[in-house]
Amino acid sequence: MGSPRQAPHLHLAELTASQFLDVWKHFDADGNGYIEGKELENFFQELESARKGAGVDSKNDNLGDKMKEFMRKYDKNADGKIEMAELAQILPTEENFLLCFRQHVGSSSEFMEAWRRYDTDRSGYIEANELKGFLSDLLKKANRPYDEPKLQEYTQTILRMFDMNGDGKLGLSEMSR
Repeated sequence: MGSPRQAPHLHLAELTASQFLDVWKHFDADGNGYIEGKELENFFQELESARKGAGVDSKNDNLGDKMKEFMRKYDKNADGKIEMAELAQILPTEENFLLCFRQHVGSSSEFMEAWRRYDTDRSGYIEANELKGFLSDLLKKANRPYDEPKLQEYTQTILRMFDMNGDGKLGLSEMSR
């Protein structure tokens, strides 16, 4: 592994989709799809530090009370952990791209419909070019402006999020995550 990973800074400026993913992967250390337990404490401490550095509210409550208030506000399903969609609400992510993506493939029937539509060669995989078409349509549907470099960044970000075996394409089991 080498040197310990440096925490990505939780600036309160807008994050790109790629920066958001870096933050997510840093705090979801076990890769289970949630920030929970010690991960949540680490996230909260880093967030508080970033807020203080930006001069944002710094009431002198104890950390435990602040964490409880924070979870009441952002843990939408009250399961005691932060999911990617909840984190996208907390961190100012550009165009809230990840929520847009998640909402488009929200139900399993919508997901399978999208899968069949974009797996154009019926290979059982969505390759980068097919994923790019999906994201392009998604951005148009959501009325989000984008250019070619932004579309390429989003495509690479989604691959980094879900392409677990690193083959540059998404299998059905990878995407169902």
